[in-house]
Amino acid sequence: MIENNIIYASGNDPEMIKAFEKAQQTFKYFWRELNWEFRRIVPALDLACVKIAFMQEVSREEPIVEYMWINDIGFDGDTVTGTLINDPDLLTNVKNGDFIDVPLGQVSDWLFASNGKTYGGFTIQLMRSRMLPEELKEHDEAWGLDFGDYNDIEVVSGQKGHPENLVEHPMSVNMKDKLMDFLKQYPQEISHKDESGYTLLHRETVAGNRTSVEVLLQSGADVHTRTHSGKTALDFARQLEWEHLIPLLENN
Repeated sequence: MIENNIIYASGNDPEMIKAFEKAQQTFKYFWRELNWEFRRIVPALDLACVKIAFMQEVSREEPIVEYMWINDIGFDGDTVTGTLINDPDLLTNVKNGDFIDVPLGQVSDWLFASNGKTYGGFTIQLMRSRMLPEELKEHDEAWGLDFGDYNDIEVVSGQKGHPENLVEHPMSVNMKDKLMDFLKQYPQEISHKDESGYTLLHRETVAGNRTSVEVLLQSGADVHTRTHSGKTALDFARQLEWEHLIPLLENN
């Protein structure tokens, strides 16, 4: 189930604003997981969705703001894309099924689930913390997911037992040899640019994959290559605060 209720957050709700900020700060982990999900033969995620703040100006009144979910997510380091999966309540400038293209600053939450366990969901967990026990039970049963403790939100799989997963996704390490073999077989892929000017180095940096970035650099990837918007891989590492990648890219 994807939450159909639209959430209105008043500007005087500091806890909700903090949840929005936390979601934006940790969105990179959501994208890292989804980046690897795209490469899996057998899917590992039950769902992956992002809550976006939509706004519409109405005459001289305060703008209408509604928070709704999108799926089929894409991310290039700057912009989040997806498909709206909720029906707006008051907004008339978007509708269910629309393609959505917004800056990261409009993200208000993200959620992915694997084997029934959820990760992220900062606004959901805040709302859960304000529910009565019976309401909480009904909420979780409606979603059919294990949200765990709303005071202890995880952002990556295996986070407690393997805190190193916050630094490097296990698949980045496990796929090292295959990436090396791929680049040896298709060396042109090292410098190939997509329609937006992104190379593999840009994409792996946005996803925070240190081992993949190391392999690409060792294979001759150019750290100075820029996207059509003028950004290097280092720019994305700094922008997304992938601290484990910044020195690596600075020193090459």
